[in-house]
Amino acid sequence: MAAHPPVIVHPPSASGARRVTVHGQIVGVAHGRGEVAALLRTAGFAPGPDQAVELDRPGLIEWRGGDLDTWG
Repeated sequence: MAAHPPVIVHPPSASGARRVTVHGQIVGVAHGRGEVAALLRTAGFAPGPDQAVELDRPGLIEWRGGDLDTWG
């Protein structure tokens, strides 16, 4: 059985918000890709404090119910 990436961005709710989980734990709700990046930076997924999180990296993030441009 294949393992899931550590980060799951769940399908959009009716409001367009998407729940974000890390290793099965909810870390927050995002309303856009910037908020996903901020949640992951806080969770330690950025290479450095001023560096970007790679939101399109398949081994890191699984986008369910659409890709990083799907918000409602």
